[in-house]
Amino acid sequence: MATISGTTLNDTPSANRTHIAFFGKMNSGKSSLINALTGQQISIVSEISGTTTDLVKKPMEIHGIGPCVLIDTAGFDDTGALGDSRVEQTKQAAAQADLAVLVFSPDTASDSADTAMPFAQEQRWYRFFQKRNTPVIFILNKTDLLTQEDHLADRIAAAFQKKPLQIGPEEKKDMECLRQALVLAASDQQQEMERLITGNLVAADDLVLLVMPQDIQAPKGRLILPQVQTLRELLDKKCLTMCTTTDRFEQALSILKQPPKLIITDSQVFKTIYEKKPADSKLTSFSTLFAAYKGDIAYFVQGAETIAALTEQDKVLIAECCTHAPLDEDIGRVKLPRLLHRRIGSGLTIDIVSGTDFPQDLSTYRLIIQCGACMFNRKYVMARVDAAKKQHIPMTNYGVAIAYLNGILDKIERT
Repeated sequence: MATISGTTLNDTPSANRTHIAFFGKMNSGKSSLINALTGQQISIVSEISGTTTDLVKKPMEIHGIGPCVLIDTAGFDDTGALGDSRVEQTKQAAAQADLAVLVFSPDTASDSADTAMPFAQEQRWYRFFQKRNTPVIFILNKTDLLTQEDHLADRIAAAFQKKPLQIGPEEKKDMECLRQALVLAASDQQQEMERLITGNLVAADDLVLLVMPQDIQAPKGRLILPQVQTLRELLDKKCLTMCTTTDRFEQALSILKQPPKLIITDSQVFKTIYEKKPADSKLTSFSTLFAAYKGDIAYFVQGAETIAALTEQDKVLIAECCTHAPLDEDIGRVKLPRLLHRRIGSGLTIDIVSGTDFPQDLSTYRLIIQCGACMFNRKYVMARVDAAKKQHIPMTNYGVAIAYLNGILDKIERT
């Protein structure tokens, strides 16, 4: 059986895959390791330091782990203006990593003999991963460059209290050892990776009605990702699932013999659906479910309650994950700001960032509103939550904020 295979266009979305990122100094051999592990030329390899500039991501399937994304990063010792930018991208990869592979090599271990702090740069990154509860695999690469007098593996073990996996010219055997190490590390994260979008809200044979308005933001001929992921999970749970649009909601209810146990709606029509739903049906939204699935739902609920104290002198940050061009009636750029201005006043300042753009200094903001984050993995969203908590800035998400603004936050399901 092949241990690693490619993926199809309809395979697991990247945000739901185990993110495995490789870190180390320039020319430590990160790119070569990824190429050897995948059996493909994923990253450009060169003797010239700094060949890897941008993050290189490869969706793969690793036997024993399942769907994953391998991430090649620039050396964290890169310098200069471009080097600083590359290191920032490496930090983004560190925030996304479910598993981290820290690579050492004989020709890049210049600070390993420092008695005050051996492997100073690697130590700083290792502490970051420890704080994030991210498993780390240590690799001593290019073992063919070691001399008999070199005890680099012992020095790594002494500095990090863990023996490194040694990789040399016998690539095939070493790659199997690396795969096994990755599988073992991933098993420790399995419970976190198996989180469910709908939690314990529904079980087999429960009737669930999905309200999915297909507005200008929906891609032509397709559903948006949160709808797809939620629908697939419900089918896997063996729920009885029905989908409708907002204008057919009452008609859909009328043909059912019994009220649905749960109604999941797009947050934009929260109020409309709440006013029309059967009394016995529980209600939530895709974004609210993702608040718990990807982030910290308790912190997000507390953050939403901050809205009551906002004034026109305050600033709010809206953080989108998607990088699409702004559209008419866009929820993050138009509808949510409109609701906030209607409640607080037109003087409220609202900044909007997208993709991986996210300010390091959050001190000027009174509230952060994160989107559902279907394009990011939980590790990356929690890095933003941790940054907000560290700077004592309240944070919420689209669905939770909209439910609060509509006065129904205490009446919806949060998993």
